Amino acid sequence: MSAAQGAYHVAQYEGERLEQAQSAQIANLRQVQAVQAVHLRKRNQLLGGAGLTLVILSGLGGLLYWQLRRNKRTLQQLRQTQNQLVASEKWAFVGELSAGIAHELQNPLSFMKKFAEVSTAMIDSMPQQTTTDGNLEQKILAGLKQNLQEISQHGVRASSIIKDMLEHSRAGTGQRELSQLNELVQEYLRLAYQALLGTEKTLAVQIDTDLDPTLLPVQIVPQDMGRVLLNLFTNALYAVQQRQQLEAEGYIPTVRVSTRQLPEQVEIRVTDNGVGMAESVRTKIFEPFFTTKPAGQGTGLGLSLSIDIVKAHSGTLRVESQLGQGTECIISLPRG
Repeated sequence: MSAAQGAYHVAQYEGERLEQAQSAQIANLRQVQAVQAVHLRKRNQLLGGAGLTLVILSGLGGLLYWQLRRNKRTLQQLRQTQNQLVASEKWAFVGELSAGIAHELQNPLSFMKKFAEVSTAMIDSMPQQTTTDGNLEQKILAGLKQNLQEISQHGVRASSIIKDMLEHSRAGTGQRELSQLNELVQEYLRLAYQALLGTEKTLAVQIDTDLDPTLLPVQIVPQDMGRVLLNLFTNALYAVQQRQQLEAEGYIPTVRVSTRQLPEQVEIRVTDNGVGMAESVRTKIFEPFFTTKPAGQGTGLGLSLSIDIVKAHSGTLRVESQLGQGTECIISLPRG
């Protein structure tokens, strides 16, 4: 009986121990299952968040694409409107300029017609007049020579007006290229001074240059910008020439040209100590056909053409002057 009870208790103990082990195993399995469920929920949450993010990004991408297309259409419309405004302004300018051309050409052509008629009348009267006064023939010939000189002078002016108008029409049609402004300045300053010496061999002008060696190349049409520089240099040399004729003693005609590299642009300054300009004159110098030079020496289109070219390069051209002291012209061009 004792042996049987002991075996029973042992079996009962083993059953309890086995039951406890199974319970522990079940608990572990439930814990693992709970952990897996948590991981699954987190993964589902991450997948849901990623999906939502993709949806949002797709929506933003679509919105951005729509906005870009809208901006592109808006930009095209702005460019079209700008082109229309430019065209309208250009046609208005052409109309104004055409009226100016007709008026300016009328003057030299009228002078040419008048002097030609006078010359014809003098030739017709020569046979009758020379029979009574032999010396009168020389006077008539001298008058004819002067008339022919006047005809030639006004013909040159008419030709200059047409030439400058052709320059106006061609301005801005060339190809832009990276150019060294310092080299362009030196080239056209030399050309302007040589042209002056061709007509005024006795005039000695002091030329000072201060060219910035760090000047970066700029995108310009070299021929057009060279035309601007030539106009400014020629005007500066003419101004000092005029002042020298008024103040022969103690006056040193001087033209100074400088370039500077600025953070966002490059600058060219042309300074002279010539006759200068009154404020009433300075405000009109960019108007077509306005000139302070005597008849036959200027068409009044040089500075008008120059400011148009500079504006076409997205730059500015301004003039500062004091009567009797001199003038400074400042060109500013974008660096890019």
